[in-house]
Amino acid sequence: MSSPTPPDWSRLHHAYGRATDVPGWLAALADPDPAVRHAAVSALGGSVYHQGTRWPASAHVVAPLVTLLDSPGTPDRVTALHLLHAVAVGDLPDDRLPFDPARAFAAADRIGPEDERSVIRFLFEEDDPDPDSVADVADAVALRWAADAYRAAERRAGSLLGLLADPDAAVAAHAAALAVWFPRLPGLPEALTAVPHDRTPARASANLALAHLPGPLTPAERDTLTACRDAPDTAVRLTAAIATARRHPTPPPDEALTILVDADAAEVPGSVPGWSRSLRGHTARTLHHLGL
Repeated sequence: MSSPTPPDWSRLHHAYGRATDVPGWLAALADPDPAVRHAAVSALGGSVYHQGTRWPASAHVVAPLVTLLDSPGTPDRVTALHLLHAVAVGDLPDDRLPFDPARAFAAADRIGPEDERSVIRFLFEEDDPDPDSVADVADAVALRWAADAYRAAERRAGSLLGLLADPDAAVAAHAAALAVWFPRLPGLPEALTAVPHDRTPARASANLALAHLPGPLTPAERDTLTACRDAPDTAVRLTAAIATARRHPTPPPDEALTILVDADAAEVPGSVPGWSRSLRGHTARTLHHLGL
């Protein structure tokens, strides 16, 4: 994919005003000094993802972030993936999966350019702003900015498929946890299925992603999950059982159910990189899904 034309950052806003400082922060993400990178992540996160809100500049950081992720030489790509996830998805919990962007962003479609300009004027340009002037559109405008960021990431989500095979298993795990938010991404189920069984935590994250895709399991997915239920790693076995149970059209195989019940009784600790819910939480939610 060719590099997009850089935006005029002076015409875009983030949480604190015009976004002219964003290019410098993006460049600093590739700095060899960890302190410089940490400061850039903090500044970017607080500006284009401020307390969960996206801004007009937010969608425009997606392409530079993906470019950084596509380069194996970029330091600390897991943190860059964290930032991309925040910009693209925000703080949506995994119980919104499978994700339906048309439904989630329906209210944003009624917002036009003048609505956005009125909110920007209220926030940054008026000396004595009147909250009532934007009360009927403010929430929908914020949703529009979130939708723009999501759609920008969706257009570039093909890069996540490549990251699923990354030599860094943590990068692959975080990529799987983000990729599942783009269920229309061509080749996603196949790429998740292809993650090797012995690549933890990437395989465990891929299993959770498969658990949250729409529709019943394909034969290839079912075969992969069956093999994963015999893996030596607890997280791989358990997430395979979770995926089998959540997408099986009938009561799950006894083997999967046994893994789930035993994990619940043992209160299996830990979590899978890229996922905020603990393994105990995923297990309990799956058992609830089964009516147990």
